Amino acid sequence: QVQLVESGGGLVQAGGSLRLSCAASGRTFSRYDMGWFRQAPGKEREFVAAIRWSGGSTYYADSVKGRFTISRDNAKNTVYLQMNSLKPEDTAVYYCAAGVADTYAYWGQGTQVTVSP
Repeated sequence: QVQLVESGGGLVQAGGSLRLSCAASGRTFSRYDMGWFRQAPGKEREFVAAIRWSGGSTYYADSVKGRFTISRDNAKNTVYLQMNSLKPEDTAVYYCAAGVADTYAYWGQGTQVTVSP
């Protein structure tokens, strides 16, 4: 069982930056692939970024490639999402998730990111 708690969301102007954190409970964090997803009002949840359990491979949605960076610190049971050059269309609730082989079984409660024009 893994419990996930996101933090770091907020209101930022377009072009600004935010860093989201996702703290995981449990001693098996390092065994899980971790992902960030987001859901904007009236839209379906979409993939943002993912990182393998070892941290050796990362994946990004085309819409955030070059602007967002996912990383993890297994010693701290934490995964991060550094978001730069934010755009109004990045406004959404951001969720972190833990899973294996692209199947995410555990989800956090989400953190709101709002980007003003």
